[in-house]
Amino acid sequence: MRASSIEFRLRYLLHVIVFALGFWSPWLRLLPPGDILASRQSAWLALASLTARTGWLSFSASTVAVLILGILPATTAALFRTWGTAYLGATTVSAPTLQGAAIVADGPYRHLRNPLYLGTFLHSICLSLLMPLSGAIFTILATALLQARLIAGEEPFLAATQGPAYLAYQAAVPRILPSFTPRIASAGARPQWFQAILAESYMILAAAAFLVFGWRYNAFLLTKCVLIAFGVSLVLRALTPASPATQKPAVIPGA
Repeated sequence: MRASSIEFRLRYLLHVIVFALGFWSPWLRLLPPGDILASRQSAWLALASLTARTGWLSFSASTVAVLILGILPATTAALFRTWGTAYLGATTVSAPTLQGAAIVADGPYRHLRNPLYLGTFLHSICLSLLMPLSGAIFTILATALLQARLIAGEEPFLAATQGPAYLAYQAAVPRILPSFTPRIASAGARPQWFQAILAESYMILAAAAFLVFGWRYNAFLLTKCVLIAFGVSLVLRALTPASPATQKPAVIPGA
């Protein structure tokens, strides 16, 4: 169940591949014609249609409801990832190898151990609305599996490098579902917001696209916006300066 060192090194590429397969959905031609999972219409439209057919909401109201279900994960994902990166440090987040210098005890890491993985999973939910329904199901399940493997690989590493300190942190702070109140005291680290915003620019721009252009009710337009956000983020990430040394260097899982 644990991710290998190669999987961790290639974790960003693996997520891109999962999302690309979700949009492409090459298995559609293997499904019987007429099956709802064989359709190339967006999961957004499919879910709105299914909800409308139940009689709970009109089709237009269902479309808005599904959009809101996309906007909420998109904005929450951007917030969690930016908040987590601000405390963990952009350099550590993008590091190709596992890090284990110290334990973060600030920001979102006082509420859950893996805010960045939670943010990525929530982003997969909003992105899946633009995919064919079968691609959406694949993306959500594959992302969840990938996150679980990465966490399963990081936690034993941190327990081995940090010893009792990490085990105490692990016992106090939830793994993936955040607590409403902090579970540990602050260590006094200072967030690096500028580096975090640049490093998480894709998540921020993608959330902005859903907020601004989602009301056009056009999945293809939103898909183009997401691709543009990805391209812009590659440039901004390249310009992201290294995280300055903090008074209390810290590393925790969830990159």
